[in-house]
Amino acid sequence: MELISGFSKLSKEEKIKWIAQQLGDSSDELLEQFSSFWHNDPHQQRVFDEFSENTLTNYYMPFGVVPNVILNGETLAVPMTIEESSVVAAASKAAKFWQSRGGFHSEIISTKKIGQVHFLWKGDYNKMYCIFDEAKEQMLKDTADITKNMRQRGGGILDIELLDMCHLDDNYYQIKATFDTCDSMGANFINSCLEQFAKTLQNWIASNEIFTDEERDITIIMCILSNYTPECLVKTWVECPIEDLGIVDGLDAQTFALKFFKAIEIAKNDVYRATTHNKGIFNGIDAVVLATGNDFRAIEACGHAYAARSGQYRSLSDCSIENGIFKFWLEMPIAVGTVGGLTSLHPLSKRSLEMLGNPSAPKLMQIISALGLAQNFGAIKSLTTTGIQKGHMKMHLLNILRNFEATEKEVKQAVEHFKNNTVSFNSVREFLATIRTHA
Repeated sequence: MELISGFSKLSKEEKIKWIAQQLGDSSDELLEQFSSFWHNDPHQQRVFDEFSENTLTNYYMPFGVVPNVILNGETLAVPMTIEESSVVAAASKAAKFWQSRGGFHSEIISTKKIGQVHFLWKGDYNKMYCIFDEAKEQMLKDTADITKNMRQRGGGILDIELLDMCHLDDNYYQIKATFDTCDSMGANFINSCLEQFAKTLQNWIASNEIFTDEERDITIIMCILSNYTPECLVKTWVECPIEDLGIVDGLDAQTFALKFFKAIEIAKNDVYRATTHNKGIFNGIDAVVLATGNDFRAIEACGHAYAARSGQYRSLSDCSIENGIFKFWLEMPIAVGTVGGLTSLHPLSKRSLEMLGNPSAPKLMQIISALGLAQNFGAIKSLTTTGIQKGHMKMHLLNILRNFEATEKEVKQAVEHFKNNTVSFNSVREFLATIRTHA
């Protein structure tokens, strides 16, 4: 690729033409391919184009649904956006399994979010600490206009703390603030408050006679929310008497429960297994997060940090077998919004929230958590019974057949054949070769 100046100022068609030149392709051919994915409504396409920068086209992802999810007694159809085969099917099977066993239960533990002002200061920490309430009061006054609407909705700034971080770096301090952003993700709200905190702190120190001239010198490093939100916490679980598990893919209830429990213990103690285990949880979580227009990267970063909070990366889910009761649960931070941002702009995000009954942010936390738990249950159930490949490869069969450009007739024959045969890339290739030879 050649270097180019002013690329962002080019029209979309000019950008595509430049890309085509770099690839040695026909610009008309590339434009035709890319434009085939544009929305047929020019206004809606402009909305999509403005989500990001240097947009060329739209990238389609499957938008599916998991019906029959019973959560706290309510039946939901949960939208999922994901390209990986078997995820929606596994979540649907898990929802069906628990449908007759009480469904999913969930509770919100806390909804606090965190923001930080990082700064360098050579003054006397104890001196500032003793009168910091004055600064805190001024910060609340100076952010009153920013927080007015949020406070009217029941949220706002919950607390402001001064933290001595000099054990990590010389002269390093923090203002750590906690927020309740109600139904919004709140990133812009939090960051605006933090930047005002920094200005207030600088002015307060500069004008306060208790500080020496040297102590009035403060360097603000940065003001930013944290995506680690260990107090924005939701817990979701399923439970039933062990005997109510019934025969699970050929295993009696007691054997299945024990193997399942041991699988979770392994994921709690072995980082290699924990990583794949938690990836499976995020298969369910990310798909709902994407469908509802939320930030899956922030939720994943937070979830992985939370999984390592003990100093070792561990399973996010847990299991117990006590007094004849099987219980499986997921407790983790999930910070989402249901108003503002992409949730209000993307037509399918709005439709997703409508399908879910236009939930509050706390309720959406519970729904997302339930699908993470459902996906995890489905994966562990397969791993401890029939094995993961049997179901996964059957779901993957159609993708393999498309790879070999199978006709509709060949697809029907292959689906029937592989109902009782192991699916693999080679076995599908050999089967197609056989039926094509005899065609």
